[in-house]
Amino acid sequence: MADRYLHLTGTATGRFVTRRLGLPQPARLRRWTLETPTLPGPVIQLTAGDSTVTDELAAVLAVCGPEVVARADRPAGIVLDATAVGTAAGLGAVHAALHPVVRSLATGGRIVVLGTPPSPDDHHQAAAQQALEGFVRSLGKEIGKGATVQLVRITPGAVAGAESTLRFLLSPRSAYISGQVIEVTDTAPDPVADWAAPLTGRTALVTGAARGIGASVASVLARDGAHVICLDVPQAQEDLVRTADRLGATALPLDITADDAAERIAAAAPDGLDILVHNAGITRDRRLANMPADRWASVIDVNLDSVLRTTDALLKAGTVNRRGRIVATASIAGIAGNNGQTNYAASKAGIIGLVRSLAPRAAADHGVTVNAVAPGFIETKMTAAVPLFIREAGRRMNSLSQGGLPVDVAETTAWFAQPASSAVNGQIVRVCGQSLLGA
Repeated sequence: MADRYLHLTGTATGRFVTRRLGLPQPARLRRWTLETPTLPGPVIQLTAGDSTVTDELAAVLAVCGPEVVARADRPAGIVLDATAVGTAAGLGAVHAALHPVVRSLATGGRIVVLGTPPSPDDHHQAAAQQALEGFVRSLGKEIGKGATVQLVRITPGAVAGAESTLRFLLSPRSAYISGQVIEVTDTAPDPVADWAAPLTGRTALVTGAARGIGASVASVLARDGAHVICLDVPQAQEDLVRTADRLGATALPLDITADDAAERIAAAAPDGLDILVHNAGITRDRRLANMPADRWASVIDVNLDSVLRTTDALLKAGTVNRRGRIVATASIAGIAGNNGQTNYAASKAGIIGLVRSLAPRAAADHGVTVNAVAPGFIETKMTAAVPLFIREAGRRMNSLSQGGLPVDVAETTAWFAQPASSAVNGQIVRVCGQSLLGA
């Protein structure tokens, strides 16, 4: 559904009226297309303190797409290396580096701050590095102009493993992600032969792929070179086949809650799966006092229990290939809660618990990463049916003052799925324009 307010604020009259009334003035976001694959301008590399990774970071940034320069009048991106900040006084270098240039950032620009994980053995370093999280989240809420701000924590020796993350964050693919903290481990990245099609030769399965976010995820994975198996309930078979045919994919009509779901998935992927995307989900909203047991149970079964069962079975059977990727769909509701959605919020918070617990064990036992996307207000048929005032509130209650698109979730999923994202594991990334609700 079209966002008429966003269109209005793009006109001279709309800008004048909304400015006089003190209303939000969202900037139209620049997303990836064949014509706009990179940011429209250079990236500035800055350093706070005496970093030991300056040269290594410069080498990684040099292959990430945008031109990297020491200064620019209207930079499209700013990368600040704050890995050396280890004291409260050292935080002054963060201010000194960004204060002179932050105002010049281009509309729709990107700021990425690099830090390190807070140390359990050095409370001064831990305080300084944790301070960067509050700094980044606050800067993301005040910067405006459709710009985004992220913190990437890199473990020692892990700069090379951050390439896929920096490529993603410094590109139009991350348009609706802001205020996020992403940790990159020292796991060596798998090679990528062609960054235009990084998933070439990989097989992906996407549940709930007939329409909406699932169809968009399948489309982006196919665009990036994967062979996609599109799964959805038999009742959606017509839409499912239409989506699969459009992508040159395989349609698999299947209820993911069926007892034999994992066996049928394995049969559809005789050479195994390189990417498993758990996207299928339902809502059965009602306040807890008015919610019968069947509405509770159906949401938990589809959104959480089926994910647990099929993931366990597919890992045990070896259907998820070594160096594979599992990406699950959580929700901002699982982080902040939602009125009338105790069942849905519980199921999506459960997904977060699944990821945090399984990720280190799956990596150690199977060489598989496990991550999750947590969408906020995404423009779909479901949100189009929401009453007008609630829908408008949902759109504006984030730092970018607009709803996201299914492709924003899909681009994030595709980044998690890349071979070069081996060092990204156990992460929950909110695709919500930095929602004003939740942590």
